Formats: sequence, structure tokens, C-alpha cells
Amino acid sequence: MILNQFLLLAAVLFCVGVYGVLARRNGIMVLMSVELILNSVNINLVAFGAFRDHVAGEVFALFVIAVAAAEVGIGLAIVLMIYRNRRSIDLTEADLLKG
Repeated sequence: MILNQFLLLAAVLFCVGVYGVLARRNGIMVLMSVELILNSVNINLVAFGAFRDHVAGEVFALFVIAVAAAEVGIGLAIVLMIYRNRRSIDLTEADLLKG
């Protein structure tokens, strides 16, 4: 496979992820959309690393995966706190948690 196909796949995943972040109100769907964005970045890193015959792309992809795991843990904790207080995971109600 050539580099253009990987870049096209990553661009499609990135666009779907951005649409999900901007259009969804459900907290879990927003977190899944952020994961799609991060996975598209990983595809770009690995594709360019393989294209240039460097290991740096794969190393950076591992760092992105580690950051994504931490982001999911914190994001799910925030969504659970919103659910406990409001009995809904609608992110438009998140501003009501100020206090």
C-alpha cells in the first residue's frame, strides 16, 4: 500500500472524529470521537515512519496511546460524576456542576 491511502484513511477518521466532538452531546460519544481523532494521528505517525524507514513514528504513536489511555480514564471519571449528580450524561448540563 502507498502512503496516500493511509493518509486518506487518517483524514476520514479525523473528520468523523471532529464531527462527533462538535455534534454530539453524549459524553461517551464525545470521548469515542476524541479516540478516533487520536487514532487518526497514530495512523499518520506510523505511516510516515514506515515511509521514511524510521522507528520514531512508532515510538511517538506509543506515547499517543499512553496519553489517550490517561485521557479516557479521566474523561470517564468526569462523565460518571456528571451522571451521579444529574442522572444524565448530556454534556450541556456540565456547566451546572460549577460550585
